[in-house]
Amino acid sequence: MNGRLQDKVAVITGTGGGQGRAAALLFAAEGALVVGCDVKVEGAEETVAMVRERGGAMESEQPLDLTDEAAVELWLRGVGERHGRVDVLYLNAGATRFAPVDQIELDDWRFVMANELDLVFLPAKHAWPLLKRSPAPSVVLVGSTAGVTGSLTNARLAHTVAKGGVVAATKQLAAEGAPFGIRVNCVSPGMIRTPATEADLLADDHPMRRIARHIPLGRVGDPEEVVRCALFLASAEASYVTGANLMVDGGWSAVLPGYEPPD
Repeated sequence: MNGRLQDKVAVITGTGGGQGRAAALLFAAEGALVVGCDVKVEGAEETVAMVRERGGAMESEQPLDLTDEAAVELWLRGVGERHGRVDVLYLNAGATRFAPVDQIELDDWRFVMANELDLVFLPAKHAWPLLKRSPAPSVVLVGSTAGVTGSLTNARLAHTVAKGGVVAATKQLAAEGAPFGIRVNCVSPGMIRTPATEADLLADDHPMRRIARHIPLGRVGDPEEVVRCALFLASAEASYVTGANLMVDGGWSAVLPGYEPPD
Protein backbone atom coordinates (compact mmCIF):
# COMPACT_ATOMS: atom_id res chain seq x y z
CA MET A 1 0.00 0.00 0.00
CA ASN A 2 1.39 3.35 -1.04
CA GLY A 3 1.83 6.14 1.47
CA ARG A 4 0.49 9.66 1.16
CA LEU A 5 3.88 10.94 -0.01
CA GLN A 6 4.91 7.92 -2.07
CA ASP A 7 7.93 8.69 -4.29
CA LYS A 8 7.90 12.38 -3.32
CA VAL A 9 11.10 14.32 -2.69
CA ALA A 10 10.49 16.03 0.64
CA VAL A 11 12.98 18.63 1.85
CA ILE A 12 12.68 19.24 5.59
CA THR A 13 14.84 21.72 7.48
CA GLY A 14 15.89 21.30 11.09
CA THR A 15 15.73 17.52 11.21
CA GLY A 16 18.22 17.13 14.08
CA GLY A 17 15.51 16.75 16.73
CA GLY A 18 12.08 17.83 17.93
CA GLN A 19 9.44 18.48 15.29
CA GLY A 20 11.93 18.15 12.43
CA ARG A 21 12.90 14.64 13.47
CA ALA A 22 9.26 13.70 13.93
CA ALA A 23 8.53 15.03 10.43
CA ALA A 24 11.41 13.10 8.87
CA LEU A 25 10.21 9.86 10.45
CA LEU A 26 6.58 10.38 9.45
CA PHE A 27 7.19 11.63 5.92
CA ALA A 28 9.59 8.77 5.23
CA ALA A 29 7.06 6.28 6.60
CA GLU A 30 4.55 7.76 4.12
CA GLY A 31 6.87 6.96 1.21
CA ALA A 32 8.87 10.14 0.73
CA LEU A 33 12.58 10.41 0.08
CA VAL A 34 13.46 12.84 2.87
CA VAL A 35 16.22 15.39 2.35
CA GLY A 36 17.08 16.88 5.74
CA CYS A 37 19.54 19.35 7.20
CA ASP A 38 20.57 20.86 10.52
CA VAL A 39 23.33 22.82 12.20
CA LYS A 40 23.52 20.01 14.78
CA VAL A 41 25.66 17.26 13.29
CA GLU A 42 25.07 14.50 15.84
CA GLY A 43 21.30 15.02 16.00
CA ALA A 44 20.99 15.13 12.22
CA GLU A 45 22.97 11.92 11.81
CA GLU A 46 20.86 10.20 14.47
CA THR A 47 17.69 11.13 12.59
CA VAL A 48 19.02 9.64 9.36
CA ALA A 49 19.88 6.43 11.19
CA MET A 50 16.42 6.28 12.77
CA VAL A 51 14.69 6.74 9.42
CA ARG A 52 16.79 4.09 7.72
CA GLU A 53 16.38 1.61 10.60
CA ARG A 54 12.63 1.84 10.00
CA GLY A 55 13.00 1.15 6.30
CA GLY A 56 12.73 4.75 5.11
CA ALA A 57 14.90 6.73 2.72
CA MET A 58 16.72 9.83 3.93
CA GLU A 59 19.78 11.89 3.18
CA SER A 60 20.96 14.90 5.14
CA GLU A 61 23.37 17.82 5.05
CA GLN A 62 25.06 18.82 8.30
CA PRO A 63 26.19 21.18 9.56
CA LEU A 64 24.21 23.59 7.38
CA ASP A 65 23.64 27.23 8.31
CA LEU A 66 20.34 28.19 6.69
CA THR A 67 21.08 31.89 7.20
CA ASP A 68 24.06 31.61 4.81
CA GLU A 69 22.69 32.15 1.32
CA ALA A 70 25.68 30.67 -0.49
CA ALA A 71 25.43 27.49 1.58
CA VAL A 72 21.67 27.20 1.04
CA GLU A 73 22.00 27.76 -2.71
CA LEU A 74 24.76 25.13 -2.99
CA TRP A 75 22.74 22.61 -0.94
CA LEU A 76 19.58 22.98 -3.00
CA ARG A 77 21.48 22.98 -6.26
CA GLY A 78 22.80 19.59 -5.21
CA VAL A 79 19.29 18.40 -4.40
CA GLY A 80 18.21 19.43 -7.89
CA GLU A 81 21.15 17.66 -9.51
CA ARG A 82 20.47 14.42 -7.62
CA HIS A 83 16.67 14.34 -7.67
CA GLY A 84 15.56 16.77 -10.36
CA ARG A 85 12.81 18.43 -8.34
CA VAL A 86 11.36 19.16 -4.90
CA ASP A 87 7.79 18.00 -4.26
CA VAL A 88 7.49 19.07 -0.63
CA LEU A 89 9.36 21.86 1.14
CA TYR A 90 8.78 21.83 4.91
CA LEU A 91 10.55 24.81 6.48
CA ASN A 92 10.64 23.67 10.09
CA ALA A 93 14.00 24.98 11.34
CA GLY A 94 14.16 27.95 13.68
CA ALA A 95 15.78 29.42 16.78
CA THR A 96 14.70 32.29 18.99
CA ARG A 97 15.57 34.42 22.01
CA PHE A 98 13.24 36.09 24.49
CA ALA A 99 13.53 39.43 26.29
CA PRO A 100 11.27 42.36 27.29
CA VAL A 101 11.17 45.13 24.72
CA ASP A 102 13.30 47.51 26.77
CA GLN A 103 15.94 44.82 27.31
CA ILE A 104 16.28 43.40 23.79
CA GLU A 105 19.78 43.86 22.47
CA LEU A 106 19.97 44.69 18.79
CA ASP A 107 22.16 41.65 18.19
CA ASP A 108 19.47 39.44 19.75
CA TRP A 109 16.77 41.08 17.61
CA ARG A 110 18.83 40.44 14.49
CA PHE A 111 19.52 36.85 15.60
CA VAL A 112 15.79 36.15 15.82
CA MET A 113 15.03 37.76 12.46
CA ALA A 114 17.81 35.73 10.82
CA ASN A 115 16.88 32.46 12.50
CA GLU A 116 13.10 32.71 12.09
CA LEU A 117 12.71 34.69 8.85
CA ASP A 118 15.91 34.45 6.79
CA LEU A 119 15.98 30.67 7.12
CA VAL A 120 12.46 30.58 5.70
CA PHE A 121 13.14 33.05 2.90
CA LEU A 122 16.44 31.61 1.67
CA PRO A 123 15.37 27.94 1.25
CA ALA A 124 12.06 29.07 -0.26
CA LYS A 125 13.89 31.29 -2.75
CA HIS A 126 16.36 28.64 -3.88
CA ALA A 127 13.91 25.73 -3.83
CA TRP A 128 11.32 27.65 -5.88
CA PRO A 129 12.69 26.60 -9.31
CA LEU A 130 12.79 22.96 -8.12
CA LEU A 131 9.21 23.17 -6.85
CA LYS A 132 8.12 24.38 -10.28
CA ARG A 133 9.39 21.08 -11.72
CA SER A 134 7.07 19.03 -9.50
CA PRO A 135 3.66 17.91 -10.78
CA ALA A 136 2.08 18.68 -7.39
CA PRO A 137 4.36 20.93 -5.32
CA SER A 138 3.62 21.89 -1.73
CA VAL A 139 5.30 24.16 0.81
CA VAL A 140 4.65 24.06 4.56
CA LEU A 141 5.90 26.87 6.77
CA VAL A 142 5.96 26.83 10.56
CA GLY A 143 4.38 29.79 12.30
CA SER A 144 3.27 29.92 15.92
CA THR A 145 0.50 31.11 18.17
CA ALA A 146 3.03 33.90 18.80
CA GLY A 147 2.42 35.07 15.23
CA VAL A 148 -1.25 35.82 15.88
CA THR A 149 -1.45 36.73 19.58
CA GLY A 150 0.46 38.65 22.23
CA SER A 151 1.49 37.13 25.55
CA LEU A 152 1.14 38.27 29.15
CA THR A 153 3.56 35.63 30.42
CA ASN A 154 6.37 35.58 27.85
CA ALA A 155 8.30 38.66 26.73
CA ARG A 156 8.76 37.79 23.07
CA LEU A 157 8.48 40.82 20.78
CA ALA A 158 11.13 39.62 18.33
CA HIS A 159 9.65 36.13 18.18
CA THR A 160 6.14 37.55 17.72
CA VAL A 161 7.24 39.83 14.88
CA ALA A 162 9.17 37.04 13.15
CA LYS A 163 6.39 34.46 13.39
CA GLY A 164 3.84 37.05 12.29
CA GLY A 165 6.07 37.49 9.27
CA VAL A 166 5.99 33.76 8.58
CA VAL A 167 2.19 33.77 8.64
CA ALA A 168 2.15 36.75 6.27
CA ALA A 169 4.74 35.11 4.02
CA THR A 170 2.46 32.09 3.73
CA LYS A 171 -0.21 34.20 2.07
CA GLN A 172 2.16 35.99 -0.28
CA LEU A 173 3.94 32.80 -1.32
CA ALA A 174 0.55 31.16 -1.91
CA ALA A 175 -0.31 34.01 -4.26
CA GLU A 176 3.01 33.82 -6.11
CA GLY A 177 2.93 30.03 -6.24
CA ALA A 178 -0.61 29.63 -7.53
CA PRO A 179 0.23 30.15 -11.24
CA PHE A 180 2.70 27.26 -10.97
CA GLY A 181 0.47 24.98 -8.92
CA ILE A 182 2.60 25.50 -5.81
CA ARG A 183 0.45 25.30 -2.69
CA VAL A 184 1.79 27.12 0.38
CA ASN A 185 0.35 26.65 3.85
CA CYS A 186 1.41 27.11 7.45
CA VAL A 187 1.12 25.15 10.68
CA SER A 188 1.17 27.32 13.81
CA PRO A 189 1.95 25.27 16.91
CA GLY A 190 1.07 26.34 20.40
CA MET A 191 2.98 24.95 23.35
CA ILE A 192 4.69 21.76 22.18
CA ARG A 193 6.86 19.58 24.38
CA THR A 194 10.34 19.47 22.81
CA PRO A 195 13.87 19.52 24.25
CA ALA A 196 13.97 23.28 23.64
CA THR A 197 10.71 24.08 25.44
CA GLU A 198 11.51 21.68 28.28
CA ALA A 199 14.69 23.66 28.91
CA ASP A 200 13.04 27.08 28.67
CA LEU A 201 9.30 27.78 28.58
CA LEU A 202 8.30 24.62 30.46
CA ALA A 203 11.14 24.79 32.98
CA ASP A 204 10.19 24.85 36.67
CA ASP A 205 11.21 28.51 37.06
CA HIS A 206 9.33 29.90 34.03
CA PRO A 207 5.93 31.65 34.33
CA MET A 208 4.55 29.49 31.50
CA ARG A 209 5.37 26.15 33.15
CA ARG A 210 1.70 25.71 34.13
CA ILE A 211 0.32 26.83 30.77
CA ALA A 212 -1.50 23.52 30.25
CA ARG A 213 -4.05 24.72 32.83
CA HIS A 214 -5.11 27.43 30.36
CA ILE A 215 -5.18 25.33 27.19
CA PRO A 216 -8.76 24.21 26.41
CA LEU A 217 -7.69 20.62 25.74
CA GLY A 218 -5.86 20.65 29.06
CA ARG A 219 -2.39 19.61 27.97
CA VAL A 220 0.77 20.54 26.08
CA GLY A 221 1.09 19.10 22.58
CA ASP A 222 3.55 16.59 21.14
CA PRO A 223 5.72 17.09 18.03
CA GLU A 224 3.90 14.28 16.21
CA GLU A 225 0.61 16.17 16.54
CA VAL A 226 2.09 19.09 14.62
CA VAL A 227 3.72 17.07 11.89
CA ARG A 228 0.58 15.05 11.23
CA CYS A 229 -1.11 18.33 10.35
CA ALA A 230 1.85 19.28 8.17
CA LEU A 231 1.58 15.90 6.43
CA PHE A 232 -2.04 16.63 5.56
CA LEU A 233 -1.14 20.03 4.11
CA ALA A 234 1.77 18.54 2.15
CA SER A 235 -0.28 15.69 0.69
CA ALA A 236 -2.85 15.45 -2.09
CA GLU A 237 -5.53 15.32 0.60
CA ALA A 238 -5.13 19.11 0.84
CA SER A 239 -5.09 19.67 -2.92
CA TYR A 240 -7.57 22.59 -2.67
CA VAL A 241 -5.90 24.24 0.33
CA THR A 242 -3.42 27.09 -0.07
CA GLY A 243 -2.68 30.22 1.91
CA ALA A 244 -4.05 28.66 5.12
CA ASN A 245 -2.65 28.97 8.63
CA LEU A 246 -3.63 25.90 10.65
CA MET A 247 -3.49 26.49 14.41
CA VAL A 248 -2.22 23.39 16.23
CA ASP A 249 -2.54 24.58 19.81
CA GLY A 250 -5.25 22.68 21.66
CA GLY A 251 -7.59 25.67 21.27
CA TRP A 252 -5.24 28.03 23.12
CA SER A 253 -5.51 30.89 20.61
CA ALA A 254 -9.27 30.45 20.13
CA VAL A 255 -10.42 31.46 23.61
CA LEU A 256 -10.09 34.34 26.05
CA PRO A 257 -7.87 33.78 29.11
CA GLY A 258 -9.74 31.73 31.68
CA TYR A 259 -9.73 31.51 35.44
CA GLU A 260 -6.83 30.01 37.34
CA PRO A 261 -7.79 26.40 38.10
CA PRO A 262 -7.26 25.31 41.70
CA ASP A 263 -4.31 23.10 42.57
